Amino acid sequence: MATIARVTQTTPAAPARPLASMLLIAYRQPHTVGDAIAGALAQTYSPLEIVISDDASGDGTWEAMQRAVAGYAGPHRVRLNRNPVNLGIGAHLSRLVELSAGELLFVAAGDDVSLPERVAKTVAAWEATDRRADLIAAPLIDVDADGRSHGELRPSDLAAYRSAADWIARPPYVIGAGQAWTRRLFERFGPLPAGTVAEDLILTFRAIVAGGAITLGEPLVRYRRGGLSGRRRALTPQQVREGLVKNARHSLVELPQLLADAERAGVRAQVGAALEAQLKRERHVAAQIDGDDAASGRLQRFFADGELPLALRLRVLMYAAFPQLATPWFALKRLALRRRASSGPRP
Repeated sequence: MATIARVTQTTPAAPARPLASMLLIAYRQPHTVGDAIAGALAQTYSPLEIVISDDASGDGTWEAMQRAVAGYAGPHRVRLNRNPVNLGIGAHLSRLVELSAGELLFVAAGDDVSLPERVAKTVAAWEATDRRADLIAAPLIDVDADGRSHGELRPSDLAAYRSAADWIARPPYVIGAGQAWTRRLFERFGPLPAGTVAEDLILTFRAIVAGGAITLGEPLVRYRRGGLSGRRRALTPQQVREGLVKNARHSLVELPQLLADAERAGVRAQVGAALEAQLKRERHVAAQIDGDDAASGRLQRFFADGELPLALRLRVLMYAAFPQLATPWFALKRLALRRRASSGPRP
């Protein structure tokens, strides 16, 4: 009697959904962090862990965080962290990467609100790249301090950047509040150094020279204007000086990190000259304004750094040694702003 063998076809099991981690950082944001946490808890994606962290605010932010998660019984794993000392944006995020376990990491600020589908739609887009992309960016809804929306903020189309040469030739417009990154990006390049503010620019560079980056088509975050690293209009020579020094200090941390990342990725030849030129400029600014030199020392440095553009050296020298020369200009600027404000919107 013949025996008939039965052949059974099996369908390969679908890969498990990746664990995502939302890293919610806050510093002195007691009045907005509750809404930010509510947006995180409302995410429709699972599995998701939410790490909520206060960067040693000392103003009620920590207590607001505790109130926002009290009694939560939803599907997400929630963890609270409080830094004993202020770390700053870059080191704070790196600390939360250590505390989390997700394959895909979402940044969230204490004054922004993630829309409920943010994680789900971002993970779907990542899966569509076969998990090759190392950074996924999204547009944001521009929201003022009163919660009114003012259109969208759209980052650059990062899929168009295929190399470090692309990145240096046309630096992309990026906003970290709408980004997600892979854990492997941190594993390959290491943590962000203390003093980093432009973490979004560094991580975008890392992604472009690694697995690539993409930008989604729809906004997934309500982004409050200003924030921890927001720029404010300078209305006095002293404010310009402070802004130049602040930017130089951050750049003296971030530019060496970019050079180290380029070296690690084997692309320093493509970007080294441009980054080193930027670094020399910021060193000049820091030495001229942040130093204690007398006017004679600043004049000497003005001529010693003659390879830098003359207009740049003149501007820096003025704010470093002769800020009073700009006082009349700023007086006119403040007057124009007051007149514009008093006239109100045109019909």
